Amino acid sequence: MRVLEEKIPEVLRALIFKGGRMLRTRLAQTHRIQYKGDIDLVTEMDRAVESLFVTGVRRWFPEHEVVSEEREEGAGRNPWQSPRAGNRIRWILDPLDGTTNYAHGLPHFAISAGIEVDRHIRIGAVYNPMLDEFFLAVRGKGAWRNGRRVHVSSTRRLDRALLATGFPYDVRTSRENNFDFFKSLAVRSQAVRRAGSAALDLCDVACGRFDGFWELKLKPWDVAAGSLLVQEAGGRVTDFHGRRFDLYQGDFVASNRHLHAAVVNVLAETSARRRRRRRVGSRY
Repeated sequence: MRVLEEKIPEVLRALIFKGGRMLRTRLAQTHRIQYKGDIDLVTEMDRAVESLFVTGVRRWFPEHEVVSEEREEGAGRNPWQSPRAGNRIRWILDPLDGTTNYAHGLPHFAISAGIEVDRHIRIGAVYNPMLDEFFLAVRGKGAWRNGRRVHVSSTRRLDRALLATGFPYDVRTSRENNFDFFKSLAVRSQAVRRAGSAALDLCDVACGRFDGFWELKLKPWDVAAGSLLVQEAGGRVTDFHGRRFDLYQGDFVASNRHLHAAVVNVLAETSARRRRRRRVGSRY
């Protein structure tokens, strides 16, 4: 327990700041880009920061497992499956959340790392190197931005809420996309933003900049740290049906708690309309 409370946060902070400096100083360079799908890409910096973490974790905690976007997808593993049994402590890492932004030189991206102990996220950290904002959450102890406690917003009306979302990488080909949900919530909220980093969206919910966030087909490394930040800042995290959040289930809603039922209800209504349209369409 002492290692968890003292040494892990110390090593985590050192690695995330070093990785952040690497990303910040090389943002303006031309990057080597490879495509994992039609629009899903990876750069050499994703792999460089991942390598930094893997080397650091192996040095300090050789018994820990590192579950990272490029390692898991590169090995062809299902990202929605729970990690393999046998490792009590896992680092769930997104070395560059907002890769598309980064590849285009857009300065909105982050490093995100969640520490999972016995299947529960105990520590979450997200670093935005361009704003030098370091978010940290420890289960049961709170959430902080650059050392100061953060709390979710107090907005209670959906029509006064600023929401955030994103779109899955298979948006061109899958009928299970976010367009209907986006339209429904855009006309019922004050506004919806789509900035390209789920980790930073969740940090912004945690510190009250956004009032809520939803997205589908998210992967564990997208939300491992951010989900804990929202919860420790006083917010609520569930699936699209308002049920208990599961890191490996994909669909995800986070809010300041006051608005949660309203957002979930809109998602449910939209899903029902979509199912009705499909049933009608299948008859003709």
